[in-house]
Amino acid sequence: LAIIGESGSGKSTIAKAILGILPPNAEVLPGSEIIFQGKNILELSEEELRKFRWHKASMVFQAAQNALNPLLTIEEQMLDAIYDHEVKISTDEARDKIRNLLKTLHLDPDRVMRSYPHQLSGGMRQRVVIAMAMVLDPELIILDEPTTALDVITQFYIFDILGELHDRFNLAMILITHDLSLASKIADDIAVMYGGFLVEHGPASEMLKDPKHPYTLGLLNSLPKIEGDNITIKPIPGFPPDLINKPSGCVFHPRCERKMEICSRERPELVKIQDDWKVACFLYGEKEE
Repeated sequence: LAIIGESGSGKSTIAKAILGILPPNAEVLPGSEIIFQGKNILELSEEELRKFRWHKASMVFQAAQNALNPLLTIEEQMLDAIYDHEVKISTDEARDKIRNLLKTLHLDPDRVMRSYPHQLSGGMRQRVVIAMAMVLDPELIILDEPTTALDVITQFYIFDILGELHDRFNLAMILITHDLSLASKIADDIAVMYGGFLVEHGPASEMLKDPKHPYTLGLLNSLPKIEGDNITIKPIPGFPPDLINKPSGCVFHPRCERKMEICSRERPELVKIQDDWKVACFLYGEKEE
């Protein structure tokens, strides 16, 4: 699943909520649920949450290549990740597991394990952090802008590797990004967020061909299109909403070219337009259908 949207739309907040690492002043509304294998994560104790993190779900944070400890070798840091979660495994077994993971991510374990972070390139550090997220065999990996600050070639190389990992280990992945082209490269499904709300959710291949929500269409139209010698871009008019003082009704209506009178008064609920495709827009209410 790729979660896309502009900065401040709530993408990273969702990721932190899943792992139970929201800041202390975050408000979780009564009745909220995050269901993982039949359990509501929001009701887990601190000890249960600790066992959930990295064992069941792990995360690659934004600018992850800067998250490594500069004073420890990669081997020491990955062993820390294993033993800090009280995993019963010998040092030799742990080292073998680390070596195999690094090989899977197209890294030379002999070189990388004895290296300090500054001795590795940005792309190599990023792959090391992905390996650390996989070291306890989680079933879900959340990747929050995993290729930030990397060049385009390295970005696509890492996404090729993520595709390999997804297929080889049958991993569920949540990719958080604002880059539609990268999302389309790996995602089966796409969730589009705007101003803290989910506005569209559906199959990636169909949504990118025929987006339903005006915001999703605006995102696609804002991508550069090369036609002959001309590059055309159609940006979305206006500016993202003030999240403290959100507009009334549909949060996107001040920028929407297809807004109706009801859009400024009421917030649309998600409407199913196909079995696995939902849109929050009054264009797709029962009357319009």
